[in-house]
Amino acid sequence: MQNQENPALLSARPDPDAQHDRTMKGVHPLGLEARRDPLVYVPEGLQADRPAPLLLALHGAGGDAAGGLALLRRIADQYNIVILSPASRGSTWDAIRETYGPDVDVINRSLTEVFDLVAIDPSMVGIGGFSDGASYALGLGLANGDLFRRIVAFSPGFIPPAPRSGEPAMFISHGTGDTVLPISSTSRKVVPALEQEGYEVVYREFDGPHTVPAGIAQEAASWLNWHQRV
Repeated sequence: MQNQENPALLSARPDPDAQHDRTMKGVHPLGLEARRDPLVYVPEGLQADRPAPLLLALHGAGGDAAGGLALLRRIADQYNIVILSPASRGSTWDAIRETYGPDVDVINRSLTEVFDLVAIDPSMVGIGGFSDGASYALGLGLANGDLFRRIVAFSPGFIPPAPRSGEPAMFISHGTGDTVLPISSTSRKVVPALEQEGYEVVYREFDGPHTVPAGIAQEAASWLNWHQRV
């Protein structure tokens, strides 16, 4: 049930001491939605004897769960990170155009399901996305900073408003040649505002369009710093 005072609030939390399926590997639909079902990816190299990191991956406008998964699958394999990739109920995430609602519900149920399936380290749960997914990751991540310790935002447009909690750190990147979400009216305003509010932000501009260069994705994965602990 969604929180009426803060519709962006998530209740799902990992329980690393619960009994989990230690053999689950690869891409799996969660079976929660008849249409645009969320996907979870468990890397083959994941160690079965310890809780894993998890990154919630959010696709851009017009995308789907497979697109969100493709965005971060390479670093998932390299650093043994479980990726949960839901799909928005509409063409983009609810709070991008209106307010938090059905997408929060699907994400909350998806997280609950994955926390039951895979042992996840509560200190290594993050959220990330590209474009509209990056904007939504910032909004949802800041609203649930006690769950998401790290936020990765590739080319965000803005931060959908919601009451905030915790002190998540952020990695934000943006291309100087972006014509979809021009940098001057997006990240160059978002980042200083976050820093002024006291948040820790690593910001990278690159010479390029509305995209996620391989080097930027790699730097974001290294910034997460999870590979040194698993």
